[in-house]
Amino acid sequence: MANTFKLFTEDGSSVSGNTDMTIYTVPSSTTTICIGLTLANLTTGSITADVKIVNADGDNVFIGKNLPIPTGSSLSALAGKIVLNTGDVLKIQSDTANSIDTALSIMEQT
Repeated sequence: MANTFKLFTEDGSSVSGNTDMTIYTVPSSTTTICIGLTLANLTTGSITADVKIVNADGDNVFIGKNLPIPTGSSLSALAGKIVLNTGDVLKIQSDTANSIDTALSIMEQT
């Protein structure tokens, strides 16, 4: 089994408010461990963000909802590691347009 560390980033400077951004989808024959997730506020006001997993069955599970991110701040949105299975999708949403950048650190096991 091979372990590969990766970083996925998403530029949210041109995304409408209350719109899901797909940050990562687990490839086939892969288990992924989320190591870190940082959300950065790009605006001059406070924003809130949602972090959710959509699993292979289509269930939406929030791992963070209405997370406040003050002006000029970032938020580490994971309190611990999270395991994702094949087909799981990690999505982020901000309540404000053009407001949030995302960095996701993972380890893929194939």
